[in-house]
Amino acid sequence: MNIQDIVKKVKQIEIRTRKKTEASLMGQYHSAFKGQGMTFSEVRQYQFGDDTRRMDWNKTARFREPFVKVMEEERELTMMLVVDVSASMDYGTRTQLKREYVAEICASLGFSAAGNNDKIGLILYADKVLKVVPPQKGRKHVLSIISNILSADYVPAKSNLDVAFNYMMSVFKRKSLVFLFSDFEDEFDQKILNVTARKHQVLGLRVFDEKDMEIPDIGYALFRDAETGQQVWANTSSARWRYDFAEQQKRKMRQTKEEFENSSAHFLDIKTSDDYSKFLYQYFKK
Repeated sequence: MNIQDIVKKVKQIEIRTRKKTEASLMGQYHSAFKGQGMTFSEVRQYQFGDDTRRMDWNKTARFREPFVKVMEEERELTMMLVVDVSASMDYGTRTQLKREYVAEICASLGFSAAGNNDKIGLILYADKVLKVVPPQKGRKHVLSIISNILSADYVPAKSNLDVAFNYMMSVFKRKSLVFLFSDFEDEFDQKILNVTARKHQVLGLRVFDEKDMEIPDIGYALFRDAETGQQVWANTSSARWRYDFAEQQKRKMRQTKEEFENSSAHFLDIKTSDDYSKFLYQYFKK
């Protein structure tokens, strides 16, 4: 993608996602993530129904009438978008590439966060952490994040989720909302996921193309692993081969989902032809 194509794509994504976000996701996002706690706002005179545990006894004694401390919610949160940019994510057979679909979901999440004055950051990783965009607020920052996802070099290397999580744990000390995008074709260390999910609120989003799960009958075909370069011939006319391939993929994804849920993290399976807003809306609602 050249610069002109990226700018055009970013504008298209902004137009599509902002309308969708404002219509459905932003309110549910605000309800779901209400902040990290309470902070002092002001002292005012007691009103009927106020919580007596909030009484300011020093001021009450000084003025000989009741005063209460007013607390307000700490709304500001940090959202981290952690995106797998290994070569298998630069792939798609129907509506769009996985990378474009991920960029669109990140835009919706980013605009939801920006609308609530939250910070949004980005980590791009493959076999190592390749780029970090520090968390900032605002629409322009969200557009910059979309551009980074679209323009990244999707590298021919196995994705290493462990390095992304280790980076998160070493750099981001305060609890963050972590949205992790990958096709989860590669293994990861359950222990590192456990530690990360205890500190941060983690949602894994497996973004997949329908051909990731089922191979059609196209006769003898040469398949090449986009990440390792390994090649293998297969007889796709064999119903048994196609069945075994599909079952192997299903088992792998069930195992990944179980590992996330056992770590108190959350997990969503989203196909590139799905309406992702429905999945996110239900996640926020839960």
